[in-house]
Amino acid sequence: MREEESGSAPHPTRRRFLIGAAGAAGLAGAGVFGVPVLLPRWLGPGPFRPLASLSDAARELVEIAFEGVDRARILDVHVHLVGLETDLDGCSVSERMRSPWHPIERLRFSTYLRAAGVGDAEHPDAAYVERLLTLQRDANPEGRLLLLAFDEAFDPSGRPRPERTAFHTPDAYALALAREHPEFRAAASVHPYRADALERLDAAARAGAVAIKWLPNAMGIDPASARLDPYYERMAELGLVLLTHTGEERAVGDVHDQALGNPLRLRRALAAGVRTIAAHCASLGEDADLDRGGARGPSFDLFLRMLEEEREHGRLFGGISAVTQVNRPARVLAELLRRQDLHERLVNGSDYPLPAIDPLVSTRQLVHREFLDPAERDPLNEIYRANPLLFDFVLKRRLRLVEGGRTLRFAPSVFESARIFPS
Repeated sequence: MREEESGSAPHPTRRRFLIGAAGAAGLAGAGVFGVPVLLPRWLGPGPFRPLASLSDAARELVEIAFEGVDRARILDVHVHLVGLETDLDGCSVSERMRSPWHPIERLRFSTYLRAAGVGDAEHPDAAYVERLLTLQRDANPEGRLLLLAFDEAFDPSGRPRPERTAFHTPDAYALALAREHPEFRAAASVHPYRADALERLDAAARAGAVAIKWLPNAMGIDPASARLDPYYERMAELGLVLLTHTGEERAVGDVHDQALGNPLRLRRALAAGVRTIAAHCASLGEDADLDRGGARGPSFDLFLRMLEEEREHGRLFGGISAVTQVNRPARVLAELLRRQDLHERLVNGSDYPLPAIDPLVSTRQLVHREFLDPAERDPLNEIYRANPLLFDFVLKRRLRLVEGGRTLRFAPSVFESARIFPS
């Protein structure tokens, strides 16, 4: 966004190089655990500015974005909750993500902190939550954010694998924040290979969790394994929604097996009656077509096939978090906008704090691909700098596909994601 105000949009691989090179160059240091964090300031959105302080053009775009949407039913289903053990809330981040001996992973995590506006905070966990509340209250105080816990990695025998755990956000932390703040709801994260997995599901539901969050590629979970049947049965009994990553995973450094993100592996959960959100609509990478001999093809195509098959059952949904990022193929966004018949099966998530990382979403690229009106680019960039959470919502509401004399946009129901969760 800001770094693109002149010139053409960098290719995604060049963007990754630029981020790494900027970190290595030692631009703009912040401190995490007493170790300098080498990050350019432009990676983040800048200081929060209230909506009332924005230009007339930006405020008008926000008003247009909310037209036809029930603000009270807006639920952002993909908001990461990450904490550091410095605040004694049970959260932790792996040594690799903090160590100067692993510069790429350290840079990745530092970028998240910078984007979330907490790179210099004395108490980063509290600062992270306070900034989230500030952004949400200004963007839409009637709506809610689904905070995602994140469990540790386990091996198939149920032993914890701390060396494979990128970060850990306990259920108790997410649930406590949801009880304390009406702006939040909570998704617990229970690894199904835990010996006490069923008991943890029960406890999470009693404490107010409405969903369970997985990242199979990094957590080492095979969603298609028969050993998960009792787990799925308990989830269905409790009415818990499964929110699980699909497609290739690149945000977390230590990945067990990319094949575990194959959307076709979710069929077992669906057959058990578990309402399931395929995060990111499997919009990145390729997977084996397990239905047709195992030939590899775009994961997104496998997701679309499943969505069409499962439409009548009402159990499978696609989360549109990350579909606007620069590394997603243009055809993904085009097909999602085109398939108006599937919009009732889509739900919105921001993937916060990723929308606050400047190079990941390019309004210039979206204009170039004709998904965005050029006149709306400057107001959108202004909204980004002031409130990246609001920016993600307004951007997705203004995306368009002009085809056959029609202008197609995401239906309002895509953003009224509360409709698929227990009240």
